[in-house]
Amino acid sequence: MIEFDQVNKTFTQRSATGRGKTVQALHDISLSIDEAEIFGVVGESGSGKSTLLRLINALEAPSSGVVRVNGVDLAALRPAEKRLQRRRIGMIFQQFNLLANKTVAANVALPLSLHRGMPGTKSRGAAETKGRGAPRERALEMLDFVNMGAHAAKHPAQLSGGEKQRVAIARALVNEPDILLCDEPTSSLDSQHTDEVMATLLRVRQEMDTSIVVVSHELEVIRGACDRAAILESGRLTGVVDIAAPEARERFNSYSERARRYLEGGQE
Repeated sequence: MIEFDQVNKTFTQRSATGRGKTVQALHDISLSIDEAEIFGVVGESGSGKSTLLRLINALEAPSSGVVRVNGVDLAALRPAEKRLQRRRIGMIFQQFNLLANKTVAANVALPLSLHRGMPGTKSRGAAETKGRGAPRERALEMLDFVNMGAHAAKHPAQLSGGEKQRVAIARALVNEPDILLCDEPTSSLDSQHTDEVMATLLRVRQEMDTSIVVVSHELEVIRGACDRAAILESGRLTGVVDIAAPEARERFNSYSERARRYLEGGQE
């Protein structure tokens, strides 16, 4: 599904004097991610995690080496082909990136509206996506999938952090992507909302056979959801590990229930 073959990525940083300094973000990365796998990428800040994601969705090109998605060398694609490729890849961000002046339903439908009439998008067009209805109907379908259908008419300011992230997941899924990229999707959430978001991602893999890549510095999040994980340190791949299934964690219906159970001596 996704393959990195001896990938290096360098950037040039300009100082105040205009001098350029070369920084190598990734060093000789080789790894593969399987179809319908939840794959984690862990590392400290500055380890190259986000750069690796940007190579998968062709927002960056490798300085050397090859990144292939479904056997296609992304760097060899023409601009129009790259746009089509990105439509097959959903993206979830740490800060949700929802538009404050649009309703929840309008936020989710936005990718469909933006891609309507775009050159070369006819085969997976907005209203025609796999025979689905118009953008709003498709958006409502995805909101129901993430258990946010009742909030369709609200605006982002009326939602909790976990609810915003589930809306962001619905938006990322509205084009029925083959791959879902998650950049620190839970780092701004509390434990209760983190569990809700990760349960939603597990359901996406189970019901949609979507390949999911989760970048996070939170080891518990990676261990609780991923099949395997790559460990990055200073831009170098130090290993890819099979993740041992964690002990089953108690599930809570609310934060107050979680807090009471934990403060009374139970697990968090």
